[in-house]
Amino acid sequence: MTIEPTGPTGATGTTGAIETTGATETTGATETTEATRTTGVPGATGATGAPGVTGAPGSTTGAPGTTGVPGATRATGTTNPGQERLRRWRLVLGGDDADGTGCALSGRDAAMDGTLAALYGKRDGARTGRDRSAGLGASAPSVARWLGDIRTYFPSSVVQVMQRDAIDRLGLATLLLEPEMLEAVEADVHLVGTLLSLNKAMPETTRETARAVVRKVVEELEKRLATRTRATLTGALDRSARVTRPRHHDIDWNRTIAANLKHYLPEYRTVVPERLVGYGRASQSVKKEVILCVDQSGSMAASVVYASVFGAVLASMRSISTRLVVFDTAVVDLTDQLDDPVDVLFGTRLGGGTDINRALAYCQSRITRPAETVVVLISDLYEGGIRNEMLKRVAAMKASGVQFVTLLALSDEGTPAYDREHAAALAALGAPAFACTPDLFPEVMAAAIERRPLPVPDGE
Repeated sequence: MTIEPTGPTGATGTTGAIETTGATETTGATETTEATRTTGVPGATGATGAPGVTGAPGSTTGAPGTTGVPGATRATGTTNPGQERLRRWRLVLGGDDADGTGCALSGRDAAMDGTLAALYGKRDGARTGRDRSAGLGASAPSVARWLGDIRTYFPSSVVQVMQRDAIDRLGLATLLLEPEMLEAVEADVHLVGTLLSLNKAMPETTRETARAVVRKVVEELEKRLATRTRATLTGALDRSARVTRPRHHDIDWNRTIAANLKHYLPEYRTVVPERLVGYGRASQSVKKEVILCVDQSGSMAASVVYASVFGAVLASMRSISTRLVVFDTAVVDLTDQLDDPVDVLFGTRLGGGTDINRALAYCQSRITRPAETVVVLISDLYEGGIRNEMLKRVAAMKASGVQFVTLLALSDEGTPAYDREHAAALAALGAPAFACTPDLFPEVMAAAIERRPLPVPDGE
């Protein structure tokens, strides 16, 4: 990888770029596509604290998927700014004489460098003069120690990125079946997805530890999402209940005017409302039925986790009858497990094919009140079943009064790969397909319950 400085505000290269704003502060990010030490590991990022404080993740300015990793601690009291800059470059480039810095590391910097080299150094058989090969080995204890080290040197958000890279680059998924490994990891949604994909191969000695890890993540998600979801949907249910004798502050003026246009008096330029339409207050009886139909193919792991959490939250609301259906080429109804999302997650089977038509046929057979039903299909729309039948089912449900919502993903990652032809066909039926973050999901459901236009994110 050749890097050529071009000015005081940035350094560009054939495979990467580092932006600097001064002698002692590196604020940019390294971008690279090589399978070297810097693959997916942007370089040093300055923190704003005292010496010894680890820098925050850098901003990614290049291709999607490049993730900022703090490379070093800031040393604002350094007497030689040029040496500090070389130290940062050394941490980014990965060492050996060929890195061109001539800078040696010691102490905390050397330990941090070792943890990065174990993951991002080239493996045997692909080494060049400037590459190193450390590796994590094949034993769970050594990996567990490495996981502890990265939690010492890097913040939680970066640790999660490095864990995912270790699983992807070094094939460590099977080591997650060992209890000591699970006790050392930083739990997040992606780790839960990996554990669920290994569920069938998990020995009994690991299963309880895995459930504890999954439960920790689920409880954190519920704590973050449940209150806002309940508040948003309770308001939507109240507004969707119409009454003809509302209190003044409950009058729905738009619907009242529309219902009384025939009583318009031209001479007074006003409408005399004979019938008031207002918002009611939703009773404790079931007002809406929600069916979450979730694709459990391997690429939808994060969506399955979030859908299970939201399903449990919705099921806790008496005014909403919630059904959770997961599918690949088979269809499984997990509604009776919604009181515990961990049981739901361990009831899924990530991977396999996709038969959306079959799943929608099952959901359609469970609809008893079409005008009061919201069906949420969460899928990347890569259909392995009968495409035309799938579209006919969606059209039939919408014609019967069902509110149909298509989410390409329910995750924090943004728009995934998806079948654009199927997405366009669903949009033509009045069911636009878009990716949805967990924070936006309550607003989407509220709009569907009130039969308002869905808050489709820009750019979809």
